[in-house]
Amino acid sequence: MVSIKEALEIGQEEYFLAGNSTCAGCGLEIALRWAMKALGPNTALVTPASCLNVVVGLWPKTAPNFPFMNMAFAAAAAAATGISAAFKVKTHRFPGKVWEKMTTLVFAGDGGTTDIGIQGLSGAAERNSNIIYCCYDNEAYMNTGIQRSSSTPHGAITTTTTLGKERYKKNLPRIMAAHEIPYVATCSVSEPLDIYEKFKKAKTIDGCKYIHILASCPPGWGIASEDSVEIPRLAVKTGSWILYEIENGVLTLSKKSKSLLDPTKRAPLIDYLSRQKRFSKLSEKGLIELQESLDLQWSKIADEISCQENHQ
Repeated sequence: MVSIKEALEIGQEEYFLAGNSTCAGCGLEIALRWAMKALGPNTALVTPASCLNVVVGLWPKTAPNFPFMNMAFAAAAAAATGISAAFKVKTHRFPGKVWEKMTTLVFAGDGGTTDIGIQGLSGAAERNSNIIYCCYDNEAYMNTGIQRSSSTPHGAITTTTTLGKERYKKNLPRIMAAHEIPYVATCSVSEPLDIYEKFKKAKTIDGCKYIHILASCPPGWGIASEDSVEIPRLAVKTGSWILYEIENGVLTLSKKSKSLLDPTKRAPLIDYLSRQKRFSKLSEKGLIELQESLDLQWSKIADEISCQENHQ
């Protein structure tokens, strides 16, 4: 892994500029800034309806210092497929030009990915469109009033789950891996170098790439803005958010999560949940259910890694 000093030296230029209207401590901004440090200016970004649509500012003083397209809620992956195809045609007709260097990126929230955008995303994955699709997951429809999405965790309060959500979080990275695309990865805004390295890798891979980032939202999670990095870090330390890559079907745990295969190395789940007002109505029964679900997820990962090792 590159050091923070090396990453900052390589990517000193900011492509998502200061003066945007994100909330203080917004995880989206952290995620996008580090993704763009890895991808560079020859990147065309598509974003469906989301916080990212509204925080960029009004022309001619918009924050993105790269091509940026707003798109309808359900259409981001389809639009990106067309843009990528256009770059391919341009490269064929005009070799040696900037077109062959372009990366097509989707940056979408969980509502526009796990719910409204999943049909278009599944289609792009089935076609193996040459795009990077990133979901910045703040675990609810934050831009429209903090309503629950299929990515909202069990027990979390939203304006449509006032007693806590009953259903469990949809595992979108695993759904994307089931499409047998060449690259799937998870990240957290608490680990910027991990974001940087995974986007760097994704850029070099041909075909459809999917990256899922845990992105804190202080208003929606009920946390202080200054804790917007520490809380996702606790998600990683407790094993509630697992960092991994699936490259050509092979699962690899990232460094921060690999040691947590040993359950004694995981911080107590309550350390993560108790710091957020959205879990203030979580009962003891709900906490036990969350812990059991998490333990089962880790057990499946351990079995998968063991199976891979036995087949090597």
